[in-house]
Amino acid sequence: MTENDVSKRNVLAIVTNYGVEQDELMVPVEHLRGWGAQVDIAATSTDGIETLVGDKNPGKTVRPDLTLADADPARYDLLLVPGGTLNADTLRLQGPTTDIVRAFTESGRPVAAICHGPWALVEAGVLEGKRLTSYASLRTDIGNAGGDWTDEPVVVDDSNGWKLITSRKPGDLEPFVREIDEALAVQQ
Repeated sequence: MTENDVSKRNVLAIVTNYGVEQDELMVPVEHLRGWGAQVDIAATSTDGIETLVGDKNPGKTVRPDLTLADADPARYDLLLVPGGTLNADTLRLQGPTTDIVRAFTESGRPVAAICHGPWALVEAGVLEGKRLTSYASLRTDIGNAGGDWTDEPVVVDDSNGWKLITSRKPGDLEPFVREIDEALAVQQ
């Protein structure tokens, strides 16, 4: 990548303060920051974010940059929604979460969600007609929300005026991050 690509972009990652899957947050965040992108992590509160590994083992504690309530979606080029069962289940119940997701989808900006992260999109009601993947246990929820679930490492859907990038689990991070890079690339 050149400096004209990801380095000119702003990314918003949304999480709760407990239970986000460590690698699903940190691998994309560290990768994008490594290219010079501005990545802000918004959490429920300004307390440290206690990540988990494998949904059960303690991971790193990460400082959020701002709260969900203080995040201005208009400032960002891409929304990142990591999983972790506890994180995703709590995140989808936060009022600002659905507002943020809808702000991105209504304005045509890309959303990247992995594992249980698509629960936020189910809750926001934005999956009608979208093809996507996730952790397998979300299949019925996604179908009930009008999405077309498939079991693939990464799925990109450009329909309905916005790009959706989804993956199933931490083992799919390589193709997930590759598609995020592609979505953020500045056209010359």
